[in-house]
Amino acid sequence: MINVSEFIEDATARFEKAGVETPRVDAELLVGFVLGLSRGELQSALIAGTVSVEAEQLETLKAFVARRESREPLQHLTGEAHFRNITLQVGKGVFVPRPETEWVTSLAVDATKACAVAEPIVFDLCAGSGAIGLAIASEVPNAKVIGIEKSADAFGYTKRNYEAIAPDNGTALLGDLSEAPAEYDGITDVVISNPPYIPSQMIPVYPEVALHDPGLALYGGEDGLDVVRVVSQTAQRLLRDGGFLVIEHADMQGEAMRNLLLNDGWKQVRTHQDFNGRDRAATATK
Repeated sequence: MINVSEFIEDATARFEKAGVETPRVDAELLVGFVLGLSRGELQSALIAGTVSVEAEQLETLKAFVARRESREPLQHLTGEAHFRNITLQVGKGVFVPRPETEWVTSLAVDATKACAVAEPIVFDLCAGSGAIGLAIASEVPNAKVIGIEKSADAFGYTKRNYEAIAPDNGTALLGDLSEAPAEYDGITDVVISNPPYIPSQMIPVYPEVALHDPGLALYGGEDGLDVVRVVSQTAQRLLRDGGFLVIEHADMQGEAMRNLLLNDGWKQVRTHQDFNGRDRAATATK
């Protein structure tokens, strides 16, 4: 029988050497996943000395540690991603949501809660796994949330997550964001998007992103703003007067985003900094 605490320490050291952002957290989450325990439950069981690992589980753990050490995303190993207060199904072919987007989502959550209407309408353009729209649907249950995603590979996850998390107030649509249904023109309250915004010649810093996230979800043309331009135009069509727009962007794109939105006629254009003090999102009103 293995010493689980020592196994976790060894995995942590290997992950740290490989450059994993949160080595101990990832080690504990992997062990907990294989054993069917949450991270908190695993920690409690370790203190109580009640953790046991079967031979088959040990082989799975060794394989998972090797894959995570090679910087395969933790979420691809477990098949799930935790985002704000929800758990999403994810895997190859869909962008894995990052912590920065959780913060960006709060801007749309607050705007949706502030809507004076009984059932505010929210669009999540470039929905991916559905993380943003489903967080809003979960936290503002009186909202009607529509997520639209163009990638057939990603949409399999979008649809499953919408059906599991927001069967009553969420709808997932397959198609280009510019094809958002005209029936919502001029009556939508909030539009949010985490579009592909990385310039085509730039390589993402994290191997998990560069090697495993789909390029369609990452790259936005020469200046990274090709899809953002379509988001701006589509949101202008969808939103009512006074409606609220939120767009995530790269930290060096704050000024370019403000100029783009101002040139498109948006009002009250602002840049917001994330928890690291970096420009991360633009908001505007129609």
